[in-house]
Amino acid sequence: MEQLVAELKKIVSFKETTTVGDIVLIAAKSPQMLVYALVGDIERDQTRKEEWWHVTLHLLSIPVQTVIWTLRTPQFTGQETFTMGGEGRFIKAVRFDPPASEAIDPTARRKGQQQGPRKPGLRIVK
Repeated sequence: MEQLVAELKKIVSFKETTTVGDIVLIAAKSPQMLVYALVGDIERDQTRKEEWWHVTLHLLSIPVQTVIWTLRTPQFTGQETFTMGGEGRFIKAVRFDPPASEAIDPTARRKGQQQGPRKPGLRIVK
């Protein structure tokens, strides 16, 4: 599981935190899967002394499936892997915006950089 997580961190841009509305990547060893999920809710588990959370995940599959997992903060923020039923799991929020160092310069076109002809996104059909 650790090798899979290391490979994922090389190719996916992850966030350090996880909040309601985030898209997370879930990796599981058995059944072997990689799936995205939308975080629907994060609610404190009041029945435990330590900080455990009920994390509602809407698995982005066909059909969409909703699960509620009880996890500690390091588990649902990708700081550590964990097991469910003896099988390894990993969850971490995905960053969709490019880091500031990779942001596209909006003035690049005006600075004379050559770009191909621009095709319109829509066309009129009569």
